[in-house]
Amino acid sequence: MRRVVVVGGGIVGLATAWELVKRGHEVVVLEKEARWGAHQTGHNSNVVHAGLYYKPGSLKARMSVAGNASIVAFARERGVPVEVCGKLVVATSRDELPRLEALAERAAANGVPARRITADEARGHEPEVAAVAALRVESTGIIDFPAVCRALVDELDGQDLRLGAPALAIRRALSGGGVEVATPGGVVRADALVNCAGLHSDRVARMAGVAPSAAIVPFRGEYYELRPDRRHLVRGLVYPVPDPELPFLGVHLTRMLDGSVHAGPNAVLALRREGYTWRDFSAVDVLDVARFPGTWRLARRFARTGAEEVLRSFSRKRFAASLARLVPAVGPDDLVRAEAGVRAQAMRADGSLVDDFLIDTAPRQVHVLNAPSPAATSSLEIGRHVAGQVELSWP
Repeated sequence: MRRVVVVGGGIVGLATAWELVKRGHEVVVLEKEARWGAHQTGHNSNVVHAGLYYKPGSLKARMSVAGNASIVAFARERGVPVEVCGKLVVATSRDELPRLEALAERAAANGVPARRITADEARGHEPEVAAVAALRVESTGIIDFPAVCRALVDELDGQDLRLGAPALAIRRALSGGGVEVATPGGVVRADALVNCAGLHSDRVARMAGVAPSAAIVPFRGEYYELRPDRRHLVRGLVYPVPDPELPFLGVHLTRMLDGSVHAGPNAVLALRREGYTWRDFSAVDVLDVARFPGTWRLARRFARTGAEEVLRSFSRKRFAASLARLVPAVGPDDLVRAEAGVRAQAMRADGSLVDDFLIDTAPRQVHVLNAPSPAATSSLEIGRHVAGQVELSWP
């Protein structure tokens, strides 16, 4: 039996810890917040993704398709709310049809159950949708990811799980190999370290003496929800055809397990790594972003798009107009502000966003440096992969 310390108590950290325990190891999980899954896990759209968007053969493609099945099975076995409802990816003009066809081909390459449907068939699923054609993706679902975290914590009963326990310093053990992690409650000694710190993963890597291959730049995704008397406009999940030239999927409409309908997200640079509003500001975090050359290269490349995202952040009318491309009946008065999320996006110095999951390794260390969506969907598969990397990292 080896002892592994996992920094980060979101869904990926907990899933990794569970996989390590299943392999016969002992774990210590350190989470700086007072609850599990406090940030990315607890501030997302709770969608179980199918895996159609990602480059065939990539970690995202493989792990999201497998993760779709494994997370649904996990939830059903443990009574976690989950519903496999499918979704529509909607082409709203003929100009989008080639991109819709390319997406259908990618879905087929990834083994995702998806089929082209006509405008009439699309309206059979979503009567209010504006479509010239659509892609029906059957395996997409909705789930309670925070409840998945609670179920994983139950599975880890008997292990050393610590809330309110940030990693303050990390060093290689002075004798016997392994690592030592300083926390407010004392030093944790372990045979290996796993970094699943999400928004702070690059900082934890540097703390451990590893130069991360990418830097974290935080992007806030802002959401609205439909007023209760307008929820009937959307039955399930309605997504736009993504623009391959842009880094994010675009705003979409998602019916949640409680019947509410979330709309969003947009994507704006957050002024703090855990900055859920424009008022959340950290001089240290802003300085980190400003000093990083990739930020300015990305800004030059997407200046117009970025400006539009900021305008949409302050304008409910603009936000509603984006949604009305999909469902024309949605207007500004139908929207109520909902809780935002912050995406830990890994970026390289040349300004390119890391498109796939990114995991760096060092002796007795594994660092999960890029695990944005669909990481929650893929969490059990990421956990298996990371646990395997941990076992390879020690003598």
